Amino acid sequence: MARYFGTNGVRGRIDELTPELARRLSQATGAYFKGGKMLLARDCRLTGEVLHDAAVAGLASAGCDVMDIGIASSPTAEFMVKKLKADGCVIITASHNPPEWNGLKVVDASGVAVSKERGEDIEALLDKPAGGGKAGKVTRHESATDEHIGEIVRHVRTGRIKKKKPKIVIDCGNGTAALIAPKLLKCLGCVILSLNSHMDGRFPGRPSEPSEANVKDLIALVKSSNADAGIAWDGDGDRVIFVDERGGYVIGDKVYALSILWKAARLKTQNSKPAGDVVTTVATSKAVEDVAKTLNLKTRYTAIGAPYLSEEVARGGAFMGGEEVGGVIWPESSLAKDGFLTAAKLAEALCEKPLSEWLKEVPVYFNVKIKLEADAKAKEEMVARVKAETRKRKLKTIEVDGVRVNFKDSWVIVRASGTENYVRIFAEAKSEAEAKRLVQEYGGIARG
Repeated sequence: MARYFGTNGVRGRIDELTPELARRLSQATGAYFKGGKMLLARDCRLTGEVLHDAAVAGLASAGCDVMDIGIASSPTAEFMVKKLKADGCVIITASHNPPEWNGLKVVDASGVAVSKERGEDIEALLDKPAGGGKAGKVTRHESATDEHIGEIVRHVRTGRIKKKKPKIVIDCGNGTAALIAPKLLKCLGCVILSLNSHMDGRFPGRPSEPSEANVKDLIALVKSSNADAGIAWDGDGDRVIFVDERGGYVIGDKVYALSILWKAARLKTQNSKPAGDVVTTVATSKAVEDVAKTLNLKTRYTAIGAPYLSEEVARGGAFMGGEEVGGVIWPESSLAKDGFLTAAKLAEALCEKPLSEWLKEVPVYFNVKIKLEADAKAKEEMVARVKAETRKRKLKTIEVDGVRVNFKDSWVIVRASGTENYVRIFAEAKSEAEAKRLVQEYGGIARG
């Protein structure tokens, strides 16, 4: 049987994820959800419309009643699953991937994205008849973005923001952030300057992933306009990064660490203390665990990938969830990584002190990343060698995704890529030299 699901849904170019395959996968998804009430959304990629039509056909032919919310951010669609009491959701998006890519992301009724493992159950239904000869009906729901904005506003102190009027530069990356971010931040009372704030599925302004190299225009405008901060999102709005008032790029790990601080600070104003665990992936900076410790919170680690993160938060007892690429889960709102609620929390935090001052509360670490070419068999052998060596040395490890070795002020992870013929090795330490040393040492162990 062909395997289509990756870590978070199905992705490919139009010659791989064809309209016919999208229809079949959607029909199988409808059968997996037993012909229930399904939400459908898409981002603004050029192939989105044809894949959307294929998904409508597939879901309806499986007997699902389809509620189509049209073009919307992924956080919006995932929030609306709960709001509309849907049985599941299909989002046509390739997230941060280049414009020629697209994908099908599947979310269940609880708001948890379907992982690669659960996706196998959908793939098993690909060639089985579904729907019992009765097609579902298709309706439109036009107000999803406004409803999502209303939810976000509920979780921030808009009065403080409207009084302070922070000046924020936003870079929507020509993605679905353009639908919601300008309207949201104006509603909160921010003064905004915008870059790439019209939707265009070709992403002409910059590549979709908001890496430091890709947001140079944002950094320059924050500095030249004397703004309080900058914000950039990826193509579907679940990832977010910041730029401080000095033009400093704030990587995704630190966005999550800051979010933990901000939520704790808000609780303090309510005479309450943070409770629960901080949930994150094994590739996330130790800065997150350090911040959690200052608040007497434990850290729970998961495999890399949004579905595993959401699954762990859904199990309960979580203060927050977040990952190294700037995706933050606010459980009080939904189990989605919500780049817009995170942005609103930044606006609120700026009313207390500058972003650069907040960053002083987040420990500084240095990261080094390499990848080693390896086929499927070699990947398995390389990770196994590292596991054997760490057990021999009786080191502290986490083995939920490859093997992460934890030291006092550093860590290194060796894991097989789930989508490419590589073994990836990440190291983090208080100095760049030590991070490089760890990568070299564990690269040598992996090679044997």
